Amino acid sequence: MNILLLGSGGREHAMACSLAASSRCSRLFVAPGNAGTASMTKCCNVDIQPTDFDALRALVIREDVKMVVVGPEAPLVQGLVDYFQSATDLRHVMVIGPSSAGARLEGSKDFAKDFMQRHGIPTAAHRTFTAQTLDEGRAFLRTLKAPYVLKADGLAAGKGVLILNSLDEAERELADMLVGAKFGDASAKVVIEEYLDGVELSVFVLTDGKHYKILPAAKDYKRIGEGDTGLNTGGMGSVSPVPFADKAFMQRVEERIVAPTVKGLHRDGIPYKGFIFVGLMAVGDPRSGNLDPYVIEYNVRMGDPETESVFPRIKSDMVTLLEHVWRGNLQQTTVEVDPRAAACVMMVAGGYPGSYAKGKPITGIDKVEGSVVFHAGTKLGDDRQVLTSGGRVLCVTSLADTIPSALLKSYQEVDKIRWDDCYYRRDIGQDLLKLMI
Repeated sequence: MNILLLGSGGREHAMACSLAASSRCSRLFVAPGNAGTASMTKCCNVDIQPTDFDALRALVIREDVKMVVVGPEAPLVQGLVDYFQSATDLRHVMVIGPSSAGARLEGSKDFAKDFMQRHGIPTAAHRTFTAQTLDEGRAFLRTLKAPYVLKADGLAAGKGVLILNSLDEAERELADMLVGAKFGDASAKVVIEEYLDGVELSVFVLTDGKHYKILPAAKDYKRIGEGDTGLNTGGMGSVSPVPFADKAFMQRVEERIVAPTVKGLHRDGIPYKGFIFVGLMAVGDPRSGNLDPYVIEYNVRMGDPETESVFPRIKSDMVTLLEHVWRGNLQQTTVEVDPRAAACVMMVAGGYPGSYAKGKPITGIDKVEGSVVFHAGTKLGDDRQVLTSGGRVLCVTSLADTIPSALLKSYQEVDKIRWDDCYYRRDIGQDLLKLMI
């Protein structure tokens, strides 16, 4: 079948590799794609943005596309699935992603918190405020202990969460978000929540709206600086599996979070066929094995850069899995996972996540052996030279028997790639290695 994949980052390149590897995939269109997807067999980049629904519709009809896989969250929040379902000539197309109602799990922090509270899913204590209730928000902050967590209700390109150590600063930022529109419409409402102290990890679920499969867990690294310092980024690397997420912990995650989430969506009458990213905080001592999972946030798609370490470990035919999702019989299949560890290291442009230059030639990709290079922010020049075109540029992923071996291999291959002013963290996964001692 012909398949359309929406997106242009490292997540989408990793997804494209899995989709194209299936014998079920005849041709894979990627909108808009990047230099990595442009060089793949079966793949064809198309210059269409994921939120241009009319252009996507024309492409699907013209190329007889049978399945649409959505990478980023914006088209889902804006109602892509509803758009296809409302058109008689598109209803047969298998769109992998939730309806706009389901996408509110990511599109509105306030909605997600209410959903968790309604279905008894463990999360941090919280309240939501608007500009009209700013004084109440300030008063609520004073009942909490530092650090203070402020979250813009809507989508803010990964920048809408602030963790602040000073009460005065938290009150100023709350006013700037609600009254000063620091994050535009996204911060018209702000969720203030209790700070949870623990270790973060990401759990991924594939669901047909009633049944589900839990995919490999991963841990990502969001800060630009080593030692988790500096500004937040879209992600500087990831590791899968997560050593402390053993069978007992994952059973708690399934019983307390995954099963209630899927059941809650079904009970609320919310159609959902796709991925659920559950951002968790494991509270407790990882060495003791006595960890309690709490939900930090939901995303309604795969994470980035976690996909770059999770998808290479999934051995099952991805197209077949997604077709079972669409048909509502996911319970009839299994997800086969490679027991090896995966580690990915993100290479970024100098200056990121602030201002950075684009269009710089990249060398050394062809020298990488035994690892996979996923393109995140790249394009092809007129001479088909790979050029930088984003802040996060490339991701190198390696599989090995152990996490230390996978990390060592990724860093060996990263050192072969160069462009002017590239940067990467050299401590990805080191916190996990300490837990393994």
